[in-house]
Amino acid sequence: MGMDAFWLCFVPLFVAVDAFGVLPLFLSFTEGIEQKRLRTLITVSVITATVVGLLFLLIGEVVLRMLGITVADFMIAGGIILFLISISDIVTVEKPLRRVQTQTLGPVPIGVPLIVGPAVLTTIMLLSRQYGLLPTAIAMVANILIAGILFFTSGYVIKLIGTAGSTILSKISSLFLAAIAVMMVRKGMMMFF
Repeated sequence: MGMDAFWLCFVPLFVAVDAFGVLPLFLSFTEGIEQKRLRTLITVSVITATVVGLLFLLIGEVVLRMLGITVADFMIAGGIILFLISISDIVTVEKPLRRVQTQTLGPVPIGVPLIVGPAVLTTIMLLSRQYGLLPTAIAMVANILIAGILFFTSGYVIKLIGTAGSTILSKISSLFLAAIAVMMVRKGMMMFF
């Protein structure tokens, strides 16, 4: 494996994971959770994202083919899910269910689909075809770890921008997430036609 192949996989995956874009959503999902629980939640979300990404990298294309699911189908379904999450974040002032049900918050929605979502899964499928499994897997894991480190340091971000700043960033990020979701659905529809 050459470093060129790694970097050619790393950069598109960095954009697909979009750790900085996901940070405001992460902050809104985890607002008010105690530090010990937050560290556990971040660890679980990083592990979940890594396992899902590696499993999809190894068997995803075969499973999709067996089920008759195309990349376009996958993009449309993922886009719809992201759109629903983003609309919920935009129109909801309080998110009481998220505050109460923190048991599954790490794996879903933070691990999947926010860290490793349809964009990442589609990207790794395409990159593995072009550059191979090993560089794609290493680049994916590196990007997931970057997201985890950013989430671990999110407390400093809150101190820097404050609660109001966090809320504003969260709403803006949700709007962008809705736009990305619509783009994914549009690209999936274009692939059909």
